[in-house]
Amino acid sequence: MFLRATGPAALLIALGLLLLPRAWQPVVAQTVSPADVGMHAGLDVILDTYVREGLVYYRALRAERVRLDRYVSNLDVPAAAFEAWSRPEQAAFWLNAYNATVLRTVINAYPIKGSSAQYPSDSIQHVPGAYVAKRHRIGGRLLSLEDIEKQVLPTFDDPRMYFALGRGSLGGGRLRSEAFTAARLEQQLASVAAECVSRNECFRYDPAADRIEISPIFGWRQAEFTRAWSGDAETFAKRSPIELAVLHMVLPHVLPTEARGLRRNTFTLAYSAYDWRLNDLTDGGPR
Repeated sequence: MFLRATGPAALLIALGLLLLPRAWQPVVAQTVSPADVGMHAGLDVILDTYVREGLVYYRALRAERVRLDRYVSNLDVPAAAFEAWSRPEQAAFWLNAYNATVLRTVINAYPIKGSSAQYPSDSIQHVPGAYVAKRHRIGGRLLSLEDIEKQVLPTFDDPRMYFALGRGSLGGGRLRSEAFTAARLEQQLASVAAECVSRNECFRYDPAADRIEISPIFGWRQAEFTRAWSGDAETFAKRSPIELAVLHMVLPHVLPTEARGLRRNTFTLAYSAYDWRLNDLTDGGPR
Protein backbone atom coordinates (compact mmCIF):
# COMPACT_ATOMS: atom_id res chain seq x y z
CA MET A 1 0.00 0.00 0.00
CA PHE A 2 1.31 3.49 -0.89
CA LEU A 3 0.73 6.47 1.43
CA ARG A 4 0.10 9.91 -0.05
CA ALA A 5 2.21 12.58 1.63
CA THR A 6 0.46 15.82 2.59
CA GLY A 7 1.35 19.09 4.18
CA PRO A 8 5.02 19.64 5.20
CA ALA A 9 5.96 16.11 4.17
CA ALA A 10 4.80 16.71 0.60
CA LEU A 11 6.79 19.97 0.48
CA LEU A 12 9.95 18.20 1.64
CA ILE A 13 9.52 15.49 -1.01
CA ALA A 14 9.05 18.10 -3.74
CA LEU A 15 12.15 20.00 -2.63
CA GLY A 16 14.10 16.75 -2.57
CA LEU A 17 13.16 16.00 -6.17
CA LEU A 18 14.27 19.43 -7.28
CA LEU A 19 17.67 18.89 -5.65
CA LEU A 20 18.26 15.49 -7.24
CA PRO A 21 21.10 15.34 -9.78
CA ARG A 22 19.85 16.06 -13.31
CA ALA A 23 20.31 12.47 -14.42
CA TRP A 24 17.82 11.32 -11.78
CA GLN A 25 15.09 13.84 -12.59
CA PRO A 26 12.16 12.79 -14.81
CA VAL A 27 12.58 14.07 -18.38
CA VAL A 28 9.61 14.96 -20.56
CA ALA A 29 10.77 15.58 -24.13
CA GLN A 30 9.55 15.02 -27.67
CA THR A 31 11.19 11.89 -29.06
CA VAL A 32 10.85 9.77 -32.17
CA SER A 33 10.55 6.04 -31.55
CA PRO A 34 12.91 3.87 -33.58
CA ALA A 35 11.61 1.62 -36.29
CA ASP A 36 10.65 -1.39 -34.17
CA VAL A 37 8.64 0.64 -31.66
CA GLY A 38 5.64 1.34 -33.83
CA MET A 39 6.88 3.81 -36.40
CA HIS A 40 6.02 1.49 -39.29
CA ALA A 41 2.81 0.03 -37.84
CA GLY A 42 0.66 2.21 -40.10
CA LEU A 43 2.53 1.12 -43.23
CA ASP A 44 2.32 -2.49 -42.13
CA VAL A 45 -1.49 -2.24 -42.09
CA ILE A 46 -1.50 -0.57 -45.51
CA LEU A 47 0.68 -3.24 -47.11
CA ASP A 48 -1.22 -6.08 -45.48
CA THR A 49 -4.52 -4.62 -46.69
CA TYR A 50 -3.71 -3.51 -50.23
CA VAL A 51 -0.78 -5.68 -51.44
CA ARG A 52 -1.11 -9.24 -52.69
CA GLU A 53 1.73 -11.21 -54.29
CA GLY A 54 3.60 -7.98 -54.94
CA LEU A 55 0.65 -6.28 -56.66
CA VAL A 56 -1.29 -3.33 -55.28
CA TYR A 57 -4.98 -2.46 -55.21
CA TYR A 58 -4.19 1.13 -56.16
CA ARG A 59 -7.78 2.23 -56.72
CA ALA A 60 -8.82 1.10 -53.25
CA LEU A 61 -5.68 2.59 -51.69
CA ARG A 62 -6.36 5.94 -53.35
CA ALA A 63 -9.92 5.95 -51.97
CA GLU A 64 -8.67 5.24 -48.45
CA ARG A 65 -5.39 7.12 -48.45
CA VAL A 66 -5.54 8.88 -45.09
CA ARG A 67 -3.34 6.33 -43.32
CA LEU A 68 -0.73 6.43 -46.10
CA ASP A 69 -0.63 10.23 -46.15
CA ARG A 70 -0.19 10.24 -42.38
CA TYR A 71 2.63 7.72 -42.54
CA VAL A 72 4.51 9.59 -45.27
CA SER A 73 4.11 12.92 -43.46
CA ASN A 74 5.77 11.37 -40.40
CA LEU A 75 8.86 10.28 -42.32
CA ASP A 76 10.54 13.64 -41.84
CA VAL A 77 12.00 12.67 -38.49
CA PRO A 78 14.70 14.93 -37.01
CA ALA A 79 18.16 13.99 -38.23
CA ALA A 80 19.44 13.74 -34.65
CA ALA A 81 16.76 11.17 -33.77
CA PHE A 82 17.49 9.19 -36.92
CA GLU A 83 21.21 9.08 -36.21
CA ALA A 84 20.52 7.57 -32.78
CA TRP A 85 18.91 4.49 -34.30
CA SER A 86 20.73 1.25 -35.00
CA ARG A 87 21.83 0.43 -38.53
CA PRO A 88 19.05 -2.16 -39.03
CA GLU A 89 16.50 0.41 -37.86
CA GLN A 90 17.87 2.94 -40.33
CA ALA A 91 17.89 0.43 -43.18
CA ALA A 92 14.30 -0.64 -42.51
CA PHE A 93 13.30 3.02 -42.34
CA TRP A 94 14.71 3.84 -45.79
CA LEU A 95 13.20 0.77 -47.46
CA ASN A 96 9.79 1.57 -46.02
CA ALA A 97 10.14 5.26 -46.84
CA TYR A 98 10.98 4.50 -50.48
CA ASN A 99 8.13 2.04 -50.96
CA ALA A 100 5.58 4.27 -49.22
CA THR A 101 6.66 7.26 -51.30
CA VAL A 102 6.26 5.24 -54.50
CA LEU A 103 2.75 4.21 -53.42
CA ARG A 104 1.76 7.82 -52.83
CA THR A 105 3.38 8.93 -56.10
CA VAL A 106 1.23 6.41 -57.96
CA ILE A 107 -2.08 7.15 -56.25
CA ASN A 108 -1.55 10.89 -56.68
CA ALA A 109 -1.62 10.29 -60.46
CA TYR A 110 -3.92 7.26 -60.55
CA PRO A 111 -5.27 6.10 -62.93
CA ILE A 112 -2.12 6.68 -64.98
CA LYS A 113 -2.81 7.04 -68.69
CA GLY A 114 0.34 8.01 -70.55
CA SER A 115 0.64 8.43 -74.29
CA SER A 116 4.38 7.96 -74.83
CA ALA A 117 5.14 4.77 -76.74
CA GLN A 118 8.37 4.40 -74.79
CA TYR A 119 6.54 2.98 -71.77
CA PRO A 120 3.29 1.09 -71.13
CA SER A 121 0.33 3.45 -70.79
CA ASP A 122 -0.04 2.82 -67.04
CA SER A 123 3.68 3.11 -66.21
CA ILE A 124 4.88 5.21 -63.29
CA GLN A 125 7.35 6.67 -65.78
CA HIS A 126 4.48 8.78 -67.14
CA VAL A 127 4.26 10.61 -63.79
CA PRO A 128 6.36 13.76 -64.29
CA GLY A 129 9.51 13.68 -62.19
CA ALA A 130 8.48 10.55 -60.31
CA TYR A 131 12.00 9.31 -59.70
CA VAL A 132 14.28 12.29 -60.20
CA ALA A 133 12.60 15.69 -60.04
CA LYS A 134 10.16 15.25 -57.15
CA ARG A 135 11.76 15.80 -53.76
CA HIS A 136 10.45 14.40 -50.49
CA ARG A 137 11.27 15.35 -46.90
CA ILE A 138 12.55 12.17 -45.29
CA GLY A 139 14.82 11.77 -42.29
CA GLY A 140 15.61 15.47 -42.12
CA ARG A 141 16.66 15.57 -45.79
CA LEU A 142 15.09 16.59 -49.09
CA LEU A 143 15.52 13.67 -51.46
CA SER A 144 14.17 12.16 -54.66
CA LEU A 145 13.58 8.44 -55.03
CA GLU A 146 16.72 8.23 -57.15
CA ASP A 147 18.66 10.04 -54.41
CA ILE A 148 17.63 7.34 -51.95
CA GLU A 149 18.87 4.63 -54.32
CA LYS A 150 22.11 6.33 -55.29
CA GLN A 151 23.08 8.20 -52.13
CA VAL A 152 21.47 6.49 -49.14
CA LEU A 153 21.14 2.77 -49.79
CA PRO A 154 24.78 2.27 -50.89
CA THR A 155 25.88 3.22 -47.35
CA PHE A 156 24.41 -0.05 -46.04
CA ASP A 157 26.53 -2.32 -48.30
CA ASP A 158 23.70 -4.80 -48.79
CA PRO A 159 22.67 -5.11 -52.46
CA ARG A 160 19.64 -7.20 -51.53
CA MET A 161 18.02 -3.91 -50.59
CA TYR A 162 17.69 -2.95 -54.27
CA PHE A 163 15.34 -5.87 -54.79
CA ALA A 164 13.35 -4.87 -51.71
CA LEU A 165 12.13 -1.78 -53.58
CA GLY A 166 8.78 -2.14 -55.33
CA ARG A 167 9.46 0.73 -57.75
CA GLY A 168 5.79 0.81 -58.77
CA SER A 169 6.42 -1.65 -61.60
CA LEU A 170 6.38 -5.35 -62.39
CA GLY A 171 10.10 -5.30 -63.10
CA GLY A 172 11.03 -4.03 -59.65
CA GLY A 173 11.36 -6.00 -56.47
CA ARG A 174 8.30 -7.88 -55.28
CA LEU A 175 6.54 -5.49 -52.90
CA ARG A 176 5.95 -7.26 -49.61
CA SER A 177 2.64 -7.34 -47.74
CA GLU A 178 4.44 -6.20 -44.61
CA ALA A 179 6.72 -3.38 -43.56
CA PHE A 180 10.43 -3.94 -43.00
CA THR A 181 11.52 -3.95 -39.36
CA ALA A 182 14.93 -4.02 -37.72
CA ALA A 183 14.13 -7.17 -35.74
CA ARG A 184 13.28 -9.15 -38.90
CA LEU A 185 15.40 -7.33 -41.47
CA GLU A 186 17.91 -10.12 -42.12
CA GLN A 187 15.12 -12.67 -42.49
CA GLN A 188 13.20 -10.35 -44.79
CA LEU A 189 16.19 -9.58 -47.01
CA ALA A 190 17.05 -13.29 -47.22
CA SER A 191 13.50 -13.82 -48.44
CA VAL A 192 14.00 -11.04 -51.00
CA ALA A 193 17.05 -12.86 -52.41
CA ALA A 194 15.21 -16.18 -52.46
CA GLU A 195 12.26 -14.61 -54.27
CA CYS A 196 14.60 -13.31 -56.95
CA VAL A 197 15.35 -16.79 -58.29
CA SER A 198 11.62 -17.59 -58.45
CA ARG A 199 10.76 -14.54 -60.55
CA ASN A 200 11.68 -14.32 -64.21
CA GLU A 201 11.76 -10.54 -63.86
CA CYS A 202 14.77 -10.94 -61.58
CA PHE A 203 16.60 -14.13 -62.58
CA ARG A 204 16.03 -16.98 -65.02
CA TYR A 205 18.27 -19.91 -65.77
CA ASP A 206 17.58 -22.08 -68.81
CA PRO A 207 19.64 -25.27 -68.37
CA ALA A 208 18.86 -26.51 -71.87
CA ALA A 209 20.27 -23.35 -73.43
CA ASP A 210 22.85 -22.95 -70.62
CA ARG A 211 21.80 -19.31 -70.41
CA ILE A 212 21.04 -16.86 -67.60
CA GLU A 213 18.88 -13.76 -67.89
CA ILE A 214 19.04 -11.24 -65.06
CA SER A 215 17.23 -8.05 -64.15
CA PRO A 216 18.64 -4.74 -65.41
CA ILE A 217 18.68 -3.70 -61.74
CA PHE A 218 21.91 -5.68 -61.38
CA GLY A 219 23.41 -3.50 -64.10
CA TRP A 220 21.94 -0.23 -62.78
CA ARG A 221 23.54 -0.88 -59.39
CA GLN A 222 26.57 -2.78 -60.61
CA ALA A 223 29.02 -0.76 -58.54
CA GLU A 224 27.13 -1.53 -55.34
CA PHE A 225 26.78 -5.24 -56.10
CA THR A 226 30.42 -5.75 -57.02
CA ARG A 227 31.73 -3.69 -54.10
CA ALA A 228 29.75 -5.73 -51.57
CA TRP A 229 30.10 -9.20 -53.10
CA SER A 230 33.32 -10.40 -54.72
CA GLY A 231 31.90 -13.88 -55.32
CA ASP A 232 33.66 -17.18 -55.95
CA ALA A 233 36.31 -16.32 -58.52
CA GLU A 234 37.93 -19.75 -58.18
CA THR A 235 34.88 -21.81 -59.14
CA PHE A 236 33.74 -19.24 -61.70
CA ALA A 237 37.06 -18.38 -63.30
CA LYS A 238 37.16 -15.61 -65.89
CA ARG A 239 33.73 -14.31 -64.93
CA SER A 240 33.14 -10.56 -64.68
CA PRO A 241 32.68 -8.94 -61.26
CA ILE A 242 28.93 -8.48 -61.80
CA GLU A 243 28.52 -12.13 -62.85
CA LEU A 244 30.30 -13.20 -59.67
CA ALA A 245 28.07 -10.92 -57.59
CA VAL A 246 24.90 -12.26 -59.21
CA LEU A 247 25.99 -15.85 -58.56
CA HIS A 248 26.78 -14.95 -54.96
CA MET A 249 23.18 -13.82 -54.50
CA VAL A 250 21.31 -16.54 -56.35
CA LEU A 251 23.31 -19.76 -55.80
CA PRO A 252 22.07 -20.35 -52.23
CA HIS A 253 18.49 -20.32 -53.52
CA VAL A 254 18.49 -22.22 -56.84
CA LEU A 255 17.64 -25.92 -57.13
CA PRO A 256 20.53 -28.36 -56.60
CA THR A 257 20.40 -29.44 -60.26
CA GLU A 258 20.57 -25.79 -61.33
CA ALA A 259 23.48 -25.14 -58.99
CA ARG A 260 25.40 -28.03 -60.55
CA GLY A 261 24.69 -26.67 -64.01
CA LEU A 262 25.86 -23.20 -63.09
CA ARG A 263 29.04 -24.52 -61.45
CA ARG A 264 30.08 -26.03 -64.77
CA ASN A 265 30.77 -22.37 -65.60
CA THR A 266 29.80 -22.64 -69.27
CA PHE A 267 26.65 -20.51 -69.19
CA THR A 268 26.08 -17.27 -71.08
CA LEU A 269 24.49 -14.27 -69.39
CA ALA A 270 22.26 -11.47 -70.67
CA TYR A 271 20.09 -8.72 -69.22
CA SER A 272 16.33 -9.04 -69.63
CA ALA A 273 14.09 -6.12 -70.61
CA TYR A 274 12.69 -4.23 -67.63
CA ASP A 275 8.91 -4.47 -67.28
CA TRP A 276 7.60 -0.96 -66.59
CA ARG A 277 3.94 -1.98 -66.38
CA LEU A 278 2.32 -0.78 -63.17
CA ASN A 279 2.15 -3.44 -60.45
CA ASP A 280 -1.60 -2.86 -60.21
CA LEU A 281 -4.02 -5.54 -59.00
CA THR A 282 -7.12 -3.42 -59.67
CA ASP A 283 -9.59 -5.12 -62.04
CA GLY A 284 -7.71 -8.40 -61.92
CA GLY A 285 -4.12 -7.30 -62.36
CA PRO A 286 -1.73 -6.50 -65.24
CA ARG A 287 -2.56 -7.41 -68.81
